[in-house]
Amino acid sequence: MKKDRYEKLVKALKWTSRQGTFTDEEIQVYREAWSQPGALTAMVNWYRAGLRVRASPPPSLRVTVPALLIWGTKDRALGEELAKPSIDFCDHGLLARIEEATHWLQHEEPGRVNALIGDFFS
Repeated sequence: MKKDRYEKLVKALKWTSRQGTFTDEEIQVYREAWSQPGALTAMVNWYRAGLRVRASPPPSLRVTVPALLIWGTKDRALGEELAKPSIDFCDHGLLARIEEATHWLQHEEPGRVNALIGDFFS
């Protein structure tokens, strides 16, 4: 992952986002963050833990508090077909799809994301 100044990670960011989402300056900030001692190990361990840790299931899979799910319809990591089944676990859920947004919708559509969150909490 460190090879060629984290080029594989940079390519992953660019491949999973709309063209131009991340500026050169933002990519540099990511490179600096990835270069911190233990950062890459922590990143990988987060995914490893998700596959290894088998917690006891909760008494109910229902989400009973109000929930807002904002979904980028062009997300390559989490396909749009997952949105409806996810929100269906919520008793008081609101699904907001952002057309043309990807996994990085908070970077691509910050105004829209902020407005949705603001409306949800008001």
